[in-house]
Formats: sequence, structure tokens, C-alpha cells
Amino acid sequence: MWQSRTKNDLIIEVWEKLDCESIGAVEIEAIETVVGEQYGRGAIDNPMRIARLLADEGADLRHSEIMELYIARASDRPYEAAFRDVVNINGFRSAQRSIKNLEALRRKYQRDNDKEGLRLVREAALNGKLAAAETAERERVDPSIRQINAEIAQWFTVWMQTPEVFDDWFDLRQRSGDFIDKFGKSN
Repeated sequence: MWQSRTKNDLIIEVWEKLDCESIGAVEIEAIETVVGEQYGRGAIDNPMRIARLLADEGADLRHSEIMELYIARASDRPYEAAFRDVVNINGFRSAQRSIKNLEALRRKYQRDNDKEGLRLVREAALNGKLAAAETAERERVDPSIRQINAEIAQWFTVWMQTPEVFDDWFDLRQRSGDFIDKFGKSN
């Protein structure tokens, strides 16, 4: 039924089908339903992003309704604060800190038998690994940055596979000849 090839195009197409002059909570929810059906629940942007996209396309916004919807949704996201900026791979120290933070969250959620929290920890780690691996593969990136990102991607891989032994592995890795040859002892 829908012709759009991208999520943003789908949002605009649904809005056009709704044939409404202004956008508020009801319209945003209708758009979210279609996006969820087409791309899955995880692909649904927050109401403010959808509203911004539609405003850029000329829609008039009923700001108070959209803000109320956003606030109601934000209060339904108990994990948002814990995962906000939890992964930073801008260097060795920040990547190591990210993995330590993820490990703390993993242990907490494991202790609480919180499957959704554990899933989100794994998802955050996977996103960090993929971002590092992607940077490591870009030919236009400085070779030293590529090498650092390849190393960071390996850290995330090892942590995701064996989080219980990661700290010991990490200490050994930093003392290994290969690591010292590539990055020196100070890292």
C-alpha cells in the first residue's frame, strides 16, 4: 500500500494521506503505527523528531499536544537515562570507560533478572562495536585512527562474548607485545 522507500518518506506519505492541516498527538500516533508496521517498533522516532520532519515539509504543529505526548512517552522509558551517551569510542580511555559502564549495567540487570535491560546493554555494545569497525574500514580515515578503532571493535567483541573475563583479558592485551608495538605502553 505504501510507496515510500525510506522511513522519513513514509512519515511524509502517511501525513499526506491523513490530509490534515495541522499535526498533533492523534496524527503522530497514526504515523507511528504505520512506521511500526513497516519497519518495526524500534524504528519509531520520538514525537518531536516526527513533528520536526513534518514542520520542515510545511505542516502546522499543535505544539502543546506534541509536547504532552513526548513527555508521556519519556516517563515510560525507564532505561533512557542509563543509556544516554553510555558508549563513546573517541579513543582508548573513553572506549574502556564505556565498556566498564556497560558491564556495570549488565551486572545490575542480570542481578535484577531484567531481560529488557540486558538486551539494551547488548544492543549498545553492538552499536559501539559496529561504529568502531565501520571507522576502521573507512579508507579515507587516518591509518592510526583506523587501527585504534579496529582495536576498540575487538574489545567490544571480546566483552560481548565473555564479559566475566574481559578485565583479565584487557590487562593481558594491553601488556601484549602486539599492543605495545601498535600503540605503546602509555595507553
